[in-house]
Amino acid sequence: MRFRRVVLALAGAAVLATGTTTLLPATAQARIMAVACDETSLITAVNAANTAGGGTVTLTAGCTYTLTAAHGNDGVNGPTGLPIITTPITLEGNANTITRSSASVFRIAQVSTTGDLTLKAVTLSGGHAATNGGGILNFGAVTLTGSELSNNAADGTGGGIYSTGGAAGATFTSSNVKNNTAHQAAGIANDRGTLALTSSVVSGNAAAINPGGIYHVAGSATLDNSAVSANTPTNCTGSPSPVPGCTG
Repeated sequence: MRFRRVVLALAGAAVLATGTTTLLPATAQARIMAVACDETSLITAVNAANTAGGGTVTLTAGCTYTLTAAHGNDGVNGPTGLPIITTPITLEGNANTITRSSASVFRIAQVSTTGDLTLKAVTLSGGHAATNGGGILNFGAVTLTGSELSNNAADGTGGGIYSTGGAAGATFTSSNVKNNTAHQAAGIANDRGTLALTSSVVSGNAAAINPGGIYHVAGSATLDNSAVSANTPTNCTGSPSPVPGCTG
C-alpha cells in the first residue's frame, strides 16, 4: 500500500499510516491523502474507503492512473476497472485522469444502489463496456464537478455514462462529456432519476442510432447554461422523453 496516510473523520478512531492497515468501525469515514501515482495504490485506496463506509480519496496532482485490469464485477453487468463504489466516495483530483490500458474490455467505474461517487477535477477515459456505461454505470448517485467523461465506449447504451439510479441520479457541474461512442446514447443515458447539467458541455459523441448526445427515458432532466451540440446522429432527438433546452 503506497498512499501516505488515512485520516479518519470519526473522532477517536485510529489513523492508518505508511501502509499499516487497521480495521475501521462501520461508521468511520476515511480521508486518504496523496494516493501514489499507480494502479495498485488507487485500487487499495478505493477499497479502504469502501470498507470505512465512505470517504475522500485525494489523488496525486497531475497523475494519470492507468488501469490494466478489472477490479470489480457484480456478476451481471460485466467487469469494472475500479472496485464497485458501494459507499459515498469522493475522488478529489487536480488535473487527474483514470484510464484503461488493456486488451480486456471493462468500464472505468460502477456505482451500486448504495453508492455515491463524486469526481472533482478527474477525467475518466478509455473505458469500454460490452453492455452499458462505458465510463460509468450508475445505480446510485454520481456527481461530477470540473470533471470529464471522454473517449469511453459502450457496446450497448451510454458511452460516457448510463445512469439508472433512483432519485439521486447524475449531476454535472462545469464538466464535459466528450468524444464517447456507443450503440445508442454515446454521451449520457438517463434511464430514470434526476439528470442535471449546469455550465457543462456534451459534444462530439457518436452513436450508431440516435440520439448521440443525451438519451432520457424517465425522471427529470434539466440543462442550466449547458450546451449539447455536435453529437451524431442527433443531440437529443429520438430520446423517449424530451430534454428541455436541447435541440437537434
